Amino acid sequence: MAELHFFTGTMDSGKSTLALQTNHNHAARGRVGRIFTTHDRSGQAVLSSRLGLTHDALEVDAGFDFWAYVVDSLTRGGRIDYLICDEAQFYSAEQIDQLAKVVDELQIDVFAFGILTDFRSHLFPGSARLVELADRMNVLQVEALCWCGKRATHNARTENGAMVVEGEVIVVGDVDQVDEPPADVAYEVLCRQHHRRRLTAARAKAVSLAPEPLPFG
Repeated sequence: MAELHFFTGTMDSGKSTLALQTNHNHAARGRVGRIFTTHDRSGQAVLSSRLGLTHDALEVDAGFDFWAYVVDSLTRGGRIDYLICDEAQFYSAEQIDQLAKVVDELQIDVFAFGILTDFRSHLFPGSARLVELADRMNVLQVEALCWCGKRATHNARTENGAMVVEGEVIVVGDVDQVDEPPADVAYEVLCRQHHRRRLTAARAKAVSLAPEPLPFG
C-alpha cells in the first residue's frame, strides 16, 4: 500500500540530504520517481543539501497541481512509482491534499520533507496539513544544535545580524555561519529559550566581549 510520509526537523537537520538519499535508494531498486522542490537555496528547479549534493528537480509554484501533473504523465505512458517533495512547508494546503489523493487513488508513494514552523514559531500551512494527513510522520534523528549546545527546536531569522519576528514568511536564505559576517537576511537554529530571548550566536558573542563597567571610587 502506498503511503504519504512526512519527514521534518529544524533547519540544518539534514532534510534535503535525506530526500536525495531516499531518491537514490528507490532509484537503485529500479523504481522511477519525480523530484519536486520550491524556494531552494540554490535556485529554481534544484534540490540541494548543505553537504554540497544537488539534483535537478521540478519547481512547485503557487499554481502547480500535483494530481494533474501525475495523471497527465501516466496518461502519456510515463511511469511514476514515487514522488520526492522537498521544502514541503512552502506548499499550499491544497497541494498537500493533491499529494494525498495521488497516494490514495493512484497508489504512488509520496515522501515529503520540510520544517514545521517559520521564524515566528508558527506552523507553515503546508506542514500543518501534512501533520493532519500523513500516514507516517518522522522527526529527523540528526539533531541541529543551538549555539549554546542544547538541541535546536526553533528557526530564527536575522536581518543585518539582529533577530526579527515580523516580516514576509518566505524569504530565501541559508543558516548563517557564526564565524562569518552576518548576511542581510540569514537564518539560525536556536533552542526555545534563546529564541524567546532573541539571543543569537552573534548577540551572545557581542555580550560576552563587551567591556565590564569600571568601578566607581
